[in-house]
Amino acid sequence: MGDSAGHSPARGTAPGAPPGAAEATPCPGPRTGLVLAAVCLSQLIVVLDISVVNVALPEISRDLGFSPGGLSWVVNAYTLVFGGLLLLGGRLADLFGHRRTMAAGLVLFGVASLLGGLAQNPAQLIAARAGQGLAGAVLAPIGLTVILVTFAEGPARSRAVGVWATVAGSGTALGVLAGGLLTDLLGWRWVLLINVPLVALTLPIALASVRDRRTGGRARLDVPGAVLVTAAMTAAAHGVLGTEHHAWGSVRTLSVLALAVVLGAVFVWWERRCPAPIVRLGIFRSRTVWLSNVTGLLVGAGMVAGFYFASLFLQNVLGYGPMEAGAAFLPFCCGAVAGSTLGMRLVRRVDRRTLIVGGLLLGGTGMVWFSTMAPTSTFAGGFLGPSLVASVGIGLSMVTNTYMGTSGVAPEEAGLASGLLNASRQCGGSIGLAVLSTLALSAGRASGNAGGTAQEALAAGYGRAFLVAGGLLVAAALLTAVSLPREKPAAAS
Repeated sequence: MGDSAGHSPARGTAPGAPPGAAEATPCPGPRTGLVLAAVCLSQLIVVLDISVVNVALPEISRDLGFSPGGLSWVVNAYTLVFGGLLLLGGRLADLFGHRRTMAAGLVLFGVASLLGGLAQNPAQLIAARAGQGLAGAVLAPIGLTVILVTFAEGPARSRAVGVWATVAGSGTALGVLAGGLLTDLLGWRWVLLINVPLVALTLPIALASVRDRRTGGRARLDVPGAVLVTAAMTAAAHGVLGTEHHAWGSVRTLSVLALAVVLGAVFVWWERRCPAPIVRLGIFRSRTVWLSNVTGLLVGAGMVAGFYFASLFLQNVLGYGPMEAGAAFLPFCCGAVAGSTLGMRLVRRVDRRTLIVGGLLLGGTGMVWFSTMAPTSTFAGGFLGPSLVASVGIGLSMVTNTYMGTSGVAPEEAGLASGLLNASRQCGGSIGLAVLSTLALSAGRASGNAGGTAQEALAAGYGRAFLVAGGLLVAAALLTAVSLPREKPAAAS
């Protein structure tokens, strides 16, 4: 179980890899099944917590006294820290070993979840959610990293990446379902406390199967880079959410958004000069890398916001209880699994552009369909159809986009590649949720001022958010169609 990466025979280098970088030999043997189980369980824990609190938000708000705008920080505290530190998490896996880093991330996640379940006020809950985000940033990139160095490139890796992406795609929907059941049966605190037994299950599997492989040489961490990118995203989200009380053109809003831009520019400047940058900017010379990350950014914005507003719509407009709202997402779970499974089977037979564009257009259509729901809508007539269309499309596009963004990556940059993909989705989700929350509040106020009922105002606000979320997915489809050349099916493998 020791560090054996340095003794692997070279099998060539990936495009864009540093000179002399050789691809590590995958680890064969009967434990590959346990390895896949460990990384998928870890990924499930991470993605569940992106959405598991959504159905519980109304009860959390009543119990702890959140404001309507402040409530989104229960989600954003997790996704902002998660997205901002994912790249650092990827480097931790590369530099300090996969097994020990995964174990540390699991323990931290369990502790933060326990503290969140015991929170007595909004500040304590937001702090605990930020702690979960930090643990998630350590865990999430390890999964893809371990897959890339365990499974040989080809059918075995395709299947492993497909299973991992299926968990990533369907886990968010499953989180909404689990959140509804836990909130209704045990109370909202269990949407956080449930992670404790999940960590207890995953930790021994990881310790028994994952090799403590290191691929990054001497440990050098770009902590300033991680702090800068996290601060930039937090400032952007804070500035956008602040428009609930301050106009877009106010000095406060413009100052906070300008700070976010400055911090982002300083981050790029620092990365160009740092001897061991958290992001080797040259990796974006690869068309598939930058395209998969931009697509992930837009998909994350549409998907996270979609789950958030769908949960609120079911409870605040249609009057569903937590368990009913969670159960309403069961078709979405099934659709996401079906789309991901279809993507796994087709990625080696159909060119990637067709799969990604087709999936994104389906997802965008489903989100736009959601925007037509009204207070008089029923589950069968208003929620079921868009759930199935959106979920199949998102599952199909995410599997293919994940495979595109990680194929051909050198093993010493496996953590970077997987961290970038995860960070793109989470950053998109954080900023997208902040923007769409303000749009929803604005549209809701306009409807109320025009004489609409409280439920009509909420439906108008949520509908605006769904419409923009659908537009983001369609924009990602158009970008992919223009930027990615058509390829022969064999090239997709």
